[in-house]
Amino acid sequence: MDGCAGVSFARVAGRWAWDLVDSTSDLRALDGSGAWVVVLPYAGEPTLLRFARWGVDQPEGLAHGVWRGPAADAWRSSMDEDLYCEQVERTRDAIAAGTVYQANICRVLSAPLPDPARACVAGLGALLHQGNPAPYGGFVHAPQAGVLLATASPELFLERTGDRLRTGPIKGTASSAAELLDKDRAENLMIVDLMRNDLSVVCEVGSVAVPSLMRVEEHPGLVHLVSTVEGVLRADIGWPDLLRSSFPPGSVTGAPKSSAVRLIDQLEPVSREVYCGAIGWVDASARRACLAVAIRTFWIRDEVLHFGTGAGITWGSDAVGEWRETELKARRLISLAAGSWDARPPQGRPDDRKGRLGR
Repeated sequence: MDGCAGVSFARVAGRWAWDLVDSTSDLRALDGSGAWVVVLPYAGEPTLLRFARWGVDQPEGLAHGVWRGPAADAWRSSMDEDLYCEQVERTRDAIAAGTVYQANICRVLSAPLPDPARACVAGLGALLHQGNPAPYGGFVHAPQAGVLLATASPELFLERTGDRLRTGPIKGTASSAAELLDKDRAENLMIVDLMRNDLSVVCEVGSVAVPSLMRVEEHPGLVHLVSTVEGVLRADIGWPDLLRSSFPPGSVTGAPKSSAVRLIDQLEPVSREVYCGAIGWVDASARRACLAVAIRTFWIRDEVLHFGTGAGITWGSDAVGEWRETELKARRLISLAAGSWDARPPQGRPDDRKGRLGR
């Protein structure tokens, strides 16, 4: 049905993974041993997949699979423009009342797959990599675990090297650097403060710093404002506590996070599912990790392809402008997903090391 012959494999944050040996939803496994592909949905149970083999090159004998996507006009949105603009105004009312400072309001686009037998997310991942290369792009094809997704994420959620943590929140999006607004900069600064607070809960006192603030990053068709927050993880903190403090990512919720999450639950008519969660890898043995924010992400459920898009709402937001931002973020990727990909002979040789990530 999915065009990949039922095999489980992935390419996440620059690493290929294959030969699935274990799966769990228990985050404590990430403090144990082995190397794991990690999918943390915004709503739902985590999926942790331990693979025996990892590498930086596509493995021999493992093709991308075939993909035929829905037409660009086949998509339907969980909110039309009128409803989305109404929810933006309700968010501004909450800001005026002091409930939140900002909140990220999202909608989910859905389209039936035209040919479920030609719907391998590895093929979709190849299309995205070719047409919209992203620093944390990739796919997870794990039908046994019910995970079928492809991502062109540009945003770092958490990078770990030993006890050192780094996050790279994105807030502020425009077609060009000249079109970035004061509202975009205010939005970024608020989320940087939020991420500093999240890391301060689990990091050594005085170790949290902001080495880079609001740099402009260019991506296909748009630009983002990106900041970096770093800290040193306390010795008594494991993955469950780290994620309890930092998840969901602040850039896709808002500030204060708890109030923003409650407002999101009230205003968004459908579940985000995997969208706005996190995707990546954790090498428990080496105490290394790289998790991306699950934005610019497609997922398949019940032979329907889904894609999420949203915008950060502040007091200075213009409702129509925010709607247009969600359109900007979706337009290029929806167009790419409408294409086709046939399995290609794989390039390169696999890294045969077991249980550790390819370096």
